[in-house]
Amino acid sequence: MTDIRHVVPVRPAVAPAALAEVYAGIEREFGVLAPPVVLHSPDPAVLGACWAMLRETLVAAGEVDRATKEAVAAAVSAANACPYCVEVHGSAVHALAGPDEAAALLRDGTGAVRDPAARRLVEWVRADGEHPLDSSLSPAATAELVGVAVTFHYINRMVNIFLDDSPLPAAAPAPVRDVLRQLLRVRIRRTAAQAGPAGTAADRLPVAELPADLAWARGSVPVAAAFARAAAVIEDAGRRTVSPAVRELVVGRVDRWDGPTGPSRSWVHDAVAGLPTVDRPAARLALLAALASWQVDDGAVAEVRRTGVDDAELIGLTAWASLTAARRVGARLWIGASGGPTGAARPRG
Repeated sequence: MTDIRHVVPVRPAVAPAALAEVYAGIEREFGVLAPPVVLHSPDPAVLGACWAMLRETLVAAGEVDRATKEAVAAAVSAANACPYCVEVHGSAVHALAGPDEAAALLRDGTGAVRDPAARRLVEWVRADGEHPLDSSLSPAATAELVGVAVTFHYINRMVNIFLDDSPLPAAAPAPVRDVLRQLLRVRIRRTAAQAGPAGTAADRLPVAELPADLAWARGSVPVAAAFARAAAVIEDAGRRTVSPAVRELVVGRVDRWDGPTGPSRSWVHDAVAGLPTVDRPAARLALLAALASWQVDDGAVAEVRRTGVDDAELIGLTAWASLTAARRVGARLWIGASGGPTGAARPRG
């Protein structure tokens, strides 16, 4: 937890009962009290939303095996330049599919992935839905795979903002880091073999309708429930922390987004120029979180902090922006999975 930046996480020893129960579930099912989830703890409702999406797509038992879902998570993380998640989920692919597949997935290019099904999935992820999915996949399997991709487009953005580049100690010698990777792989194998039944993580979140842009989730009841409820929680956090003018700007830019930005940040300063001065810090951070999370630095966060934003509000703002972008990607992937033109996809803001 000491590696979490910009906010102070709620430590297990002082967590309220409801949050402590979620912490226990994360540690039991994921094998560790994962910092990418715990960083959300200043807003426990948003933490619950994050865990619901992660558990019901990646962790819980479903139609798609864990190794395949980890390959999607690792491929998304590599595409989003999220070294922390690449380390974790690349290690998971190493543990569950072997070192050759992990190396092929993360370093040697898509064509070197030996498993044809995994190769098609990685191509689908990296092509942003332009490459079709296997038409023989069931609706439930498709929902799980699109759900993993959307979850990691969300988590990668939050991790890029709030965590360091690796879960391993930066000062540790290479041999020590190798041992830690081996221990991580052992834990991943153990927890993957003990996956619990789907459909429990969303129970603590208020019931909600599934938005139209998340229609891809309907193939799986647990995935649909998790995303309907998580989206409602994070939308509510956005309404509480982001002004209508900022939300409109971010949704419009995300709808028009067609690829990576940068390396300069001049685009974000130009984008907010028409807003009232008081709204510009939040708008800059929200746009960066959605479209270029690796460009978020201490200055962008400090600028928002000077407007009086506390830890919970900072989590709400960045979570809303991150999920807004992830939902757009999910809509594109879903159209690609369905064999239609990706340009037809437009998510709800």
